[in-house]
Amino acid sequence: MESRYITPVVTIFDDKGRVDIEQNRQVYDSLSTKVSGFVTMGSTGEFFALDMNSSKTLIDLCGNYPKRDMKVYAGASRLDVNESIELANYANEQGVDGVMIISPYYFPLDDEGVFRFYSTIAEKTSAKIFIYNFPERTGYSVSPEVCLRLADKYPHIIGLKDTIPDTNHTAQVIDVVKSRIPHFEVYAGYDNNFAHVVLSGGNGCIGGLSNIIPQFFASWMNAFAKSDLALVAKHQQRVDQLMAIYGVNAPFIPTFKKALQLKGVINSDRCSSPFIGLNSVQTEQLQQLLALADSPL
Repeated sequence: MESRYITPVVTIFDDKGRVDIEQNRQVYDSLSTKVSGFVTMGSTGEFFALDMNSSKTLIDLCGNYPKRDMKVYAGASRLDVNESIELANYANEQGVDGVMIISPYYFPLDDEGVFRFYSTIAEKTSAKIFIYNFPERTGYSVSPEVCLRLADKYPHIIGLKDTIPDTNHTAQVIDVVKSRIPHFEVYAGYDNNFAHVVLSGGNGCIGGLSNIIPQFFASWMNAFAKSDLALVAKHQQRVDQLMAIYGVNAPFIPTFKKALQLKGVINSDRCSSPFIGLNSVQTEQLQQLLALADSPL
């Protein structure tokens, strides 16, 4: 059974708060040959704290990265729709495989407003677009019917990242959209929903834990490829335990960076303001979870 795991990659900053080219490249290298691809400037990548110049710096880095068999995507989420269009076009020009764009936040939108937002972007870019549905942040959910309308009208709207704790909405999108447009890609946004989405007919997950333990998710995809449901279940039981990593600190982004620092992937765990790093108690808790992640299934 085919499955895909895409990493919403962290953004590494230097000691002056600038995008650190070399350390970001080191993170990408740590994912190579393990996951199906990565997307920069998702929520985990702190897109909300990046100006246009920093965003384009990351797009340049991704466009020039030797991705081999991976797909490389870029977030193009901005409150100003014209800036989203600008970033989508820039990413497309740099050879990035597609863009991911969250639906507008602050004021909730009805179906017509969501359709109008993505239509405005789709009509002004030829970049492949993933709809990013994150109702915990936007205050509403992009409906399966709107996804179908958009994918039907704009062939370059190619998929959805569905960041919802339960899987009911995701299953509805699979049923409503993929039954009509089979190439439309549907991904969970939470790591522990990966198997359910694949078994329901979706494509996989765009999940943050793969920043830290990409080899675990490579193993999980391999279990699906071999149709080894017993091994799939063992991975599910382990990831259910590892979801505790998200709760070490709120928000979880400093936790991910500290984990990469502890694993020797990066030097700096600096985050955008006002996020702060982990204290000693949190670091010890994280180390225990990393030991669990590395232990045999």
